[in-house]
Amino acid sequence: MTERLENQTIAFLVANEGVEQVELTRPWDAVEEAGGKPVLVAPRAGTVQAFNHLDKGDRFRADLSTEDLDLEVVAGIVLPGGVANPDQLRMDGAAVRFVAAFFEAGKPAAVVCHGPWTLIEADVVRGRTLTSWPSLHTDIVNAGGRWVDQEVVVCTQGPNRLVTSRKPEDLDAFCAELVRSFSAAPVG
Repeated sequence: MTERLENQTIAFLVANEGVEQVELTRPWDAVEEAGGKPVLVAPRAGTVQAFNHLDKGDRFRADLSTEDLDLEVVAGIVLPGGVANPDQLRMDGAAVRFVAAFFEAGKPAAVVCHGPWTLIEADVVRGRTLTSWPSLHTDIVNAGGRWVDQEVVVCTQGPNRLVTSRKPEDLDAFCAELVRSFSAAPVG
C-alpha cells in the first residue's frame, strides 16, 4: 500500500454497544498501517462493547465522546456497522450533527454494513450512490440515495468522497479504498 495518512486523525464513530468488531478493528489497523492516527469516539467516553454478529466480543476504550469531536482536528471518519451500533448512533444528536457538518466541510467518510443509517439521519445520502448491508436498500432509496450491490463504492457526487461497503467479507476492498480515498484529499 503506497498511500499514506501520515499523522491524520481518523475518527471511528460508534455507539457504546453493538459495533461489529471486525468492522472496527480491520479498518482501524489499515489506518494505523498507513500512518494515520485512529481515535475511537462514542456518545460517552469510556467502554465500547463490540460484538461478533450477535455474540459479545471485546471491549474497547472510547477516547472521546461525540460532544467533544472537533471538526478542525479530524481528517476522516469511519462508521462501522453492526445492527445495534448505527441504530443507537443515529439517536445521538451530537454524532448526527457532526456527520452533517463533516460532509458539508468536504471531508472523506467511509461507512460499512448498517453504518449508512447514521448518514440517513444526518440527511447526507440524497443524490449519492452507495452500498450497504442489503436490508438498508429501501432506507437509502427513501432518503434520496441510489443503492447498488457492489463490494465497495466510491461516490464523489457530493461535497466529499464517500466510501461504502456491504459486509465483513468486503473489508479487504473497503480498507484499501478507505486509505486510497482518504489520502487523495478533498473532493468539494
